[in-house]
Amino acid sequence: MKTLFVSRFLILIALLHVISCKKKEDNPSTPLPVELTTTVLTENLSQPWEILWGPDNFIWMTERAGTISRVDPSNGTKIPLSTISDIDAKGEGGLLGMVLHPQFNTNPHVFVSYNYTASGSYREKIVRFTYGAGKLTDPFIIQDNITGGNIHNGSRLVIVGDKLFISTGDAGNTAFPQNNGFINGKILRLNLDGTIPTDNPFGGSAIWSKGHRNPQGLVFANNILYSSEHGPDTDDEINIIEKGRNFGWPDVRGFCDGSNESSFCTSNNVKEPIKAWTPTIAVSGMDYYNNDLIPQWKNSLLIATLKNTRLMQLKLNDTHTTVVETNEFLSGTYGRMRDICISPDGKVYICTGNGSNDKIIVISKK
Repeated sequence: MKTLFVSRFLILIALLHVISCKKKEDNPSTPLPVELTTTVLTENLSQPWEILWGPDNFIWMTERAGTISRVDPSNGTKIPLSTISDIDAKGEGGLLGMVLHPQFNTNPHVFVSYNYTASGSYREKIVRFTYGAGKLTDPFIIQDNITGGNIHNGSRLVIVGDKLFISTGDAGNTAFPQNNGFINGKILRLNLDGTIPTDNPFGGSAIWSKGHRNPQGLVFANNILYSSEHGPDTDDEINIIEKGRNFGWPDVRGFCDGSNESSFCTSNNVKEPIKAWTPTIAVSGMDYYNNDLIPQWKNSLLIATLKNTRLMQLKLNDTHTTVVETNEFLSGTYGRMRDICISPDGKVYICTGNGSNDKIIVISKK
């Protein structure tokens, strides 16, 4: 009898062990955070505005005065490609956003946004160059005659499939964002040859969404187009951009919670942000992180900010549509932060925008 009891007891212990192991397999623990380290990759830059990771495993960079370069991530060497002669850099204007063709090896096209002056008028245009033999040649205008300004030029570029998305600011004129007769204060969508897609929401127009003030961050991830946008004295925003939607400016700041905002939002198809900051933090370049190198940053938007000089991490929920956690890093360490890119191995690169001795900083696992 005693032997039978012991045998049954041992079998019970074994079953409990199997169940315990099964539960651990079904519910894996969250990866532990890793300690981070930062290093300066390169310095003595002049107002870098865009950095992106190229298919050649170099960092491609614009500087506002007009230079496009490649930066070697192994040693920080800057290799100039082109200086665009007709750029007019004044105020916040100059050489701004850049994106490479998704099939760069077969279509070595580089799209850039920059300001220029024509007949005394400050303008902005999107130009496509062709890369070869270490040079950019054959400029082709994709979009011209965007009103430019000393402030609020927007100018981030993203390619999704075979469509080019362009953020434009209001150029300091609040009459533009709600008026479909102007392409300022909008997110634009064009074919890669500059023609207007037939399925755009406003027939014959490049406008994809409206009601923007100064969107300086744009990233496509999780089949979602995210934008970061400067508010005035309140309500910097993170938005999810959708076809034909209105984002409220100048009638709405942030959420539809003001005394006159609710009715405007209802009657004008306004989409609220997924995150807003008051006081503002001056959100700029943005990228999406989902790499194992820094596990605590997985499924997060990383945002460079100019005010209070910090990197913001916005952890997203499982549907990637809600911010569930916000953290900040490097506050006051390197000065104003303008843009971010991420290497395939998970390192994060940030360029500063201080105006002198600007740098590219690398964040990695210690």
